[in-house]
Amino acid sequence: MNNHFLEDIRTGKVLMADGATGTNLQLRGLPSGKSGEYWVLENPGEILRLEQRFLEAGSNLILTTTFGATRKHLESAGLDGDAERINRTAVRLARQSAEPYRAYVAGSIGPTGQLMEPMGDYSVQEAEDEFYEQAKWLVEEGVDLLVVETQFDLEEAGAAVRGIRSFCSLPLVCSFSYDRGTRTMMGVSPKKMAAAMEEFDIDLLGINCGRSLEDNLTVLKILKEKTSKPIWFKPNAGLPEAQP
Repeated sequence: MNNHFLEDIRTGKVLMADGATGTNLQLRGLPSGKSGEYWVLENPGEILRLEQRFLEAGSNLILTTTFGATRKHLESAGLDGDAERINRTAVRLARQSAEPYRAYVAGSIGPTGQLMEPMGDYSVQEAEDEFYEQAKWLVEEGVDLLVVETQFDLEEAGAAVRGIRSFCSLPLVCSFSYDRGTRTMMGVSPKKMAAAMEEFDIDLLGINCGRSLEDNLTVLKILKEKTSKPIWFKPNAGLPEAQP
């Protein structure tokens, strides 16, 4: 399909994204402790079936199962050697699901799981290289847009955007997770995020995951006052409850 994503956004069209990938895959039997990326190679049929359900429910856009598919993030699961194959396969699966519905395919890019300098020992250049590599695989396989999501640190988010924009002009979403109510785990407020991200070539600013619908609504109202960019809003439906 032709990529009219930004045209749709600029004309005020509301697009519906998919639902939670990880929790839904767990309900479908994804083994405890395994990420969705593991099933991209080991059980692609279940990935396809979940994407199909999202599209049947009315999604106009589905995210690839690549949230944790930077090489660095996959290292902890021993899958770093399969990083390229996971990313490319996930796009092919999503494209196969989306095409009959003329839905958009968004390349999902999550945090690396590392603490950036000076809090940790992960450098900005290392992060940029990781995000560049993952985004390149996703773009080469034909995503319509990229979504840098569940960000909590301005340095890492900036590294992701710079890595992507060093070679790619596709529509780009940058979305933060406010899992401390109106702050990210690194203390970033929506006001600070909007101001910092204004200098980058980003098409949509976003809020995803987080703590609760009520908290995310508060953050959404603040963000709408601080940016003129279109909003990506994909909050948690609620919080996990511990079972006795």
